[in-house]
Amino acid sequence: MRIGCGLPVSGSWATPEILAEIATEAERLGYDSLWTFQRLLSADGPMYRSVLDPIVALTFAAARTSRIRLGVAVINLPFVSPVVLAKQVATLDVLSGGRVDLGLGAGWSSDEFTATGASMARRAARTREYVAVLRALWSGAASFDGEFYTVPDGRMEPRPVQRPGVPILLGGAVEAAIRRAGEIGDGWVSRSATDLSDIASDVALVLEGARSSGRASPRIVCRGVVKLTETELDSDGRPPLSGSYEQVREGAAWLGTQGVTEVFYDLNWDPLITLAPEAARDRALEILHNLAPVGLS
Repeated sequence: MRIGCGLPVSGSWATPEILAEIATEAERLGYDSLWTFQRLLSADGPMYRSVLDPIVALTFAAARTSRIRLGVAVINLPFVSPVVLAKQVATLDVLSGGRVDLGLGAGWSSDEFTATGASMARRAARTREYVAVLRALWSGAASFDGEFYTVPDGRMEPRPVQRPGVPILLGGAVEAAIRRAGEIGDGWVSRSATDLSDIASDVALVLEGARSSGRASPRIVCRGVVKLTETELDSDGRPPLSGSYEQVREGAAWLGTQGVTEVFYDLNWDPLITLAPEAARDRALEILHNLAPVGLS
């Protein structure tokens, strides 16, 4: 089980100083990865009112770290050209020494579809083609002629450090999307609203998709929305990442038994952090220290 954490990208703790400190401290404490997410327009909920750009935030963190992986979960593919995103992600992979993981989603906010001029139609087919375009661009010989995207003969340089390209993780909540993550992606990343107590059924769909296309060992990355309490909760009906620090750590280990390969604790969903600027830094560092991946198998 690999343990990561969410970067400060939303709410009151998303400042340059706190972002840099969380990134360097997470690396020092042995966390495996740092994660961002995309939100183009403000929306309901404290975690969506003020959100940094995910690629820019990861680049900022990359300049202050040397080993920890850098992931985005997720960028909504209808809102950005695959050629533009391929160039951005390849550049970040080069500048970070090959540490990037790219999560892609199909989008859900109707306001963001309207604002970007994107279409909500046929998102499944568009996702398949988008992934194919990224891989073609990163292969060195960029040429693609599809229904949604056309890339003339040419090359995109520099290529990513990671070969054959940056790992692509797909989001999704419905069965077809989860299965598709295993079929055409390098794995699946869960969302904040995923029922982690039943994640084994989602893992089974990813594995089913991977087997259907001959892909081996898909990654299962879980966004861990941590809900800490001052005292231990009764085990009956307790969500896996809720309760005391020890219970949260036990929950992460249990997720590993369900087929999850990676968990990242995303504190952007903690209201005491996103809504309390004067206490956000101290609370975030306290949580990171108490949940540091020491002795977790």
